[in-house]
Amino acid sequence: MKKTITICFTNNKGGSGKSTTCGNIGAAMARSGHKVLLIDGDMQMNLSLSFFPEDKVLEMSEGKNNLYYAVTGQKDLTSYIVRTSYENLDMIPSSSRMSSVEAELSRGRNREFILRKCLSGVKESGEYDYILIDAPPTLGNWVMNILCASDYVMVPVEASPWGMFGLANMFDFLNEAKEISPSLEILGIVVTKADLRKGYFKQTLETLKEMEGIYLFDSYIRVDSAVEWAQDNSAPVVEYKRSCRSAKEYIKLAEEVTERAGR
Repeated sequence: MKKTITICFTNNKGGSGKSTTCGNIGAAMARSGHKVLLIDGDMQMNLSLSFFPEDKVLEMSEGKNNLYYAVTGQKDLTSYIVRTSYENLDMIPSSSRMSSVEAELSRGRNREFILRKCLSGVKESGEYDYILIDAPPTLGNWVMNILCASDYVMVPVEASPWGMFGLANMFDFLNEAKEISPSLEILGIVVTKADLRKGYFKQTLETLKEMEGIYLFDSYIRVDSAVEWAQDNSAPVVEYKRSCRSAKEYIKLAEEVTERAGR
């Protein structure tokens, strides 16, 4: 049976492009023939909104077929999977109720491994090549759960003056996660929202390249209005406008990710 590879996307700074990167890598993987499950772990539900219209996302959020009810009830996630309109691409949607999951998890035994337990049936089925999880911009019990359920972690970093603010804290937290779940590996950092005309893009790259033992993806994602138009139409840009610059960059990044993750 093939091994399902789980990758989470995390950064404790909001606005880093986590949801957009997670969704577009997943869509690019699916388009290339991989079977992909996306999991929206953020109460803001941006990943869910990237694939479903707002009224559908609110309906799923207010109902019981979402990640919040699965995790707090410690249920097998298999029955919470929702089909997207794209071949090979499924999702477990989020809920605004995820705002309280932190407190609920703090009361449980083996609380760092609740999501891993909920995911075990999906992973053991071999149905998916990849599971991609979008984590919220926090450092706490829930993000630790996501990390402990993952094989790899990717850190999107915005190419801006404040883009790397708090990155040291992020990596300290990742080291804590590796102590709890030694199999977790840092896949690398990807630079997002890059504007090559501005000096801090080059400065960001130079600073990240100096980080010892951390891979910096060759692919980076430039600022592109097509991404916003795609979001407005509840679609990943690799499907909304495949010919645009950012779509090509996400496709190239997805190829680099699959190569590094060993599939």
